[in-house]
Amino acid sequence: MDGALERPSLVPVLETERLRLRAHRPDDHAACAALWSDAEVTRYIGGRPFSTEEVWRRLLQYAGLWSLLGYGYWAVEDKASGRYIGDIGFADFRREMQPSLLGMLEFGWVLAPAVHGKGYASEAVAAVMAWAVQHRPELQPVCIIDPANLPSIRVAEKAGFTRWQETTYHGAPTLVFRR
Repeated sequence: MDGALERPSLVPVLETERLRLRAHRPDDHAACAALWSDAEVTRYIGGRPFSTEEVWRRLLQYAGLWSLLGYGYWAVEDKASGRYIGDIGFADFRREMQPSLLGMLEFGWVLAPAVHGKGYASEAVAAVMAWAVQHRPELQPVCIIDPANLPSIRVAEKAGFTRWQETTYHGAPTLVFRR
């Protein structure tokens, strides 16, 4: 595990028919870097591929979310192959945007292009939303999506999110959904 000590995880393991949602591990770095350096993946999330250094910081951020907030992101693993295929979860990034999402449960997901169109995102979103309803019912779930990202809009709507606001974030048009 890249020299890291084995530590108990704060992250609950969630399982669906095809997916295991678990804590990120140091050995996820290569697969996570491949995902986040893919221009197809980042087209609607920041608009540019991420470096391996930025992805390492992302993995550290994921662990920090759980320890500071009691919720965060899961690594998405294909049960059949054991392969890391994406990230899903919640954060409070304290984004400087209107409407403010401060104190809300900001939801996000990203999956490898090889698994797009197979229903994995909807399956993972349903599992994570069920966890949130049980463990963080006091927090309003929201998500922000690029208006051109029609597949993510469909996933959000299927999960019961509705369009709440239109805004800009970092100079780009952004839709805010809530559930």
